[in-house]
Amino acid sequence: MNASDARRDLYALVKRAEDDGVTTLIHKREDRVLLAPLDRFPAARKADAFPSWVLSAAQREFGDLISRAAQGQPQVLRRNTTPVAVLLPVDTHASALSSDPAAPSGAAPAGGAVNSQGQQDRESAPRRLATLGDAIGSVLTAGPADVPTFGLPGLDAATGGLQPGRLTLVAAAPNVGGSLLGLAAARTTALVDHRTVLYAASGPNQADIMRRIISAETGGDYPRLKQGRLTPQEQQVAQQLVHAPLMIDDGSDLTAEAIAETAPYVPDLVLVVVDRLQAAHNARLPLSGDRLPDASQVLASLARTLHVPVLAVVDSDDPTLLGLLDADVLLTLTATTDPGRVQVTVAERDFGVIGSAYLCPDLLHARFGDVEAVPVAGTGSEDWRLHTTPQEQEVADAALPYTSGAQKGLPSALTHLLAALRTALARGEQAAIAELAASLAQAAAAPPQMPDTAEGRRLAAALHAYNVAAAASVTAQPSASESARPAAASGAVSDADEEVRRDDDDGLVPGDEEDEPQGAIFPALRILKDSVTRSKMHPVPVIRLEDREDGPWPLISEDMDGEPRWVHPDVTSTRVAHVRGNGKRVRRDQFDVPASFGDGVLCLIDRNGSFPSACSAVPLAPNKLLHTGPLDAFDKTKAGIYQIDIPEWNYPGMPHPLGRLTDRPDDQGRVWVTTPHIKQLERLHRDGHLTTPVTIHDSWTGKANESLFKPFYTAAREARTQLIQAGGEPYKKYKTRLSIALRLLWPKRASQRSPFWRPDWRMSMVAEASVRHWTVAFKAVQEGHTLIALRNVDAAIFWTPPGTPPATYRIGTGFGEVKAKFIQPGEFIPEGDD
Repeated sequence: MNASDARRDLYALVKRAEDDGVTTLIHKREDRVLLAPLDRFPAARKADAFPSWVLSAAQREFGDLISRAAQGQPQVLRRNTTPVAVLLPVDTHASALSSDPAAPSGAAPAGGAVNSQGQQDRESAPRRLATLGDAIGSVLTAGPADVPTFGLPGLDAATGGLQPGRLTLVAAAPNVGGSLLGLAAARTTALVDHRTVLYAASGPNQADIMRRIISAETGGDYPRLKQGRLTPQEQQVAQQLVHAPLMIDDGSDLTAEAIAETAPYVPDLVLVVVDRLQAAHNARLPLSGDRLPDASQVLASLARTLHVPVLAVVDSDDPTLLGLLDADVLLTLTATTDPGRVQVTVAERDFGVIGSAYLCPDLLHARFGDVEAVPVAGTGSEDWRLHTTPQEQEVADAALPYTSGAQKGLPSALTHLLAALRTALARGEQAAIAELAASLAQAAAAPPQMPDTAEGRRLAAALHAYNVAAAASVTAQPSASESARPAAASGAVSDADEEVRRDDDDGLVPGDEEDEPQGAIFPALRILKDSVTRSKMHPVPVIRLEDREDGPWPLISEDMDGEPRWVHPDVTSTRVAHVRGNGKRVRRDQFDVPASFGDGVLCLIDRNGSFPSACSAVPLAPNKLLHTGPLDAFDKTKAGIYQIDIPEWNYPGMPHPLGRLTDRPDDQGRVWVTTPHIKQLERLHRDGHLTTPVTIHDSWTGKANESLFKPFYTAAREARTQLIQAGGEPYKKYKTRLSIALRLLWPKRASQRSPFWRPDWRMSMVAEASVRHWTVAFKAVQEGHTLIALRNVDAAIFWTPPGTPPATYRIGTGFGEVKAKFIQPGEFIPEGDD
């Protein structure tokens, strides 16, 4: 082999010498040397006995090393500090250089090998054989493994760290946080251990990676960093990371072969991270689709050749795909019923599952933590009990067997609610506990059938005690039927009980799915069913039970409403106590407006019928959603759900157009949105308010339709016109049935029956209402009005002269029109029936 080829393949040749005892003849002009295993020259193992070179340096100076070795000066090759091979002159027999003069010519030392003639082949040596004594000796003399780790003690204990020469695969479905484990290993190795990491980024770019590192290191919000807004401390941390030994390759056409060609040239490399392998085919990403099995083989070969760990992240936990990738070690991340816990299962190719660990996801700060390390209020682990009621304590304690996964049998909605309660209590988050109170009261008032076990009976008793205590705290009791229905959530002068609830609280009770009787004031459900049935597109109103755990359906959540829930950053919002007319104690918002805003009053805007009004033109797919993957551009003939980057938004005095979605990105800084938000972002970019176009990384779509709910909208509008004048009980019943019909589009509890189960329809309708609400407020701000708060899908608060609401709103009682109310600074913001 000539010197040029040997330089290129140096790492592979050394690995062959080290593992298989192969000797390679190398020539450069008149110089001829042998790249040989250490068994041919045992003296090379002695420290400082001969010139030695780290492999990366040897590769750079390879021509000189050949010349020196040919002149009789053996050159030892090292991996970090460990000798692994040696360059010897070709015309000198190994025994002449041996440190063991008693070794006979042609004899093989322990662990070595010779051919039958006792003569070394000129191109290669026979395979090396190791005795059991050699193997035992290497184990006994080896110190503690100094291998890269994740910096997460529980996971590091389960994996034993990242072992050199092995391909470790992190498998996680989207939104679980797989990429954050790759980032954790890179951060720990490069920033804590100060060892060199090659980070091959196929998907995120170097700016994304840097923002995630800063967010994880400082605790800064990743969505804010995505917008380019860094605090002084974050800027200081960024400056300190300038010299960290973290090499990022985010170039175009990044292939496994390109990574394998680059890695040998990275000096003192100890870890390769590949983020990420994409299960769905993308023509722009070589590391995607059906090319992944070949890529995995290349990465496994790279790990063995360089004797470094290679950690690759794949955005799927599909067993079929993972079997094709055939990694040495497989880490599978799985979401649990407790939103504060993610399980990591550790498996090896030869042994199957060998361990597991639980992690605490902190996606807002682009990191994981050990579950045991979650901070709690105060100094003691039980300090949270000082901040809650005995009934809440007992519910939380009784819920543990179910939220931990040890016991089954609860509806998923209730399990999520109880897990959220335990998390809020453990962290001492009083605001979160207060927000959960309404949902918990509903669950306690109408609990599901509990498992007939000791754990089930204890939880049932705890919920009963909670319900008794909650009922005793209310002076004026509502009727039994009304107590089962949630009260209106926050939102200024909420209309038609249309507020959006938590994922585990759809506001429905058994019997809501039944058609209204003949002669009902407004048979909303029958009208909605008829509206869907009459469509010529043959809609699919119910997704089958067996299909709901796959495809697009697990990707859809209530967060996709895009509600703003925003208060102007210069305004101070305080929750104050208030006693309602029925004697119930509640808390309400109070705004402190700075003097710099000038004279004015708070103008409360309440949109009429936000949800039924949105039904006039909701872009959705009446039929099933198909996986259409990454898209070069938004197709107006399609509708569904889309995975996009959160665009930067720098318009002062206005919340982000995606609202609360920006607080819940996945580990790659992306979110899933419905068609109304895609269309909104397209308009904002076209009008110059967004600097970059929308990039669609993944999608599930079908043929678009905007008139599916139009007959329902028309009937609801006409009924409102007639009933609002009369008011009283008929109008209240109209609003209640209207709300129930729209909620039945996506019932959350498995026990709740419904003629519908289309989460995409429900969230498209809610998102359309949110987009309309945001758009009108934005027009008012563009015209010079000062927005104080934008909340829910129907409430906005402006700072205006008395009696002058923004002209962008139409005052009236019809759909799309608003009611305006003015209150003085310092007064609380009324809600619902206040």
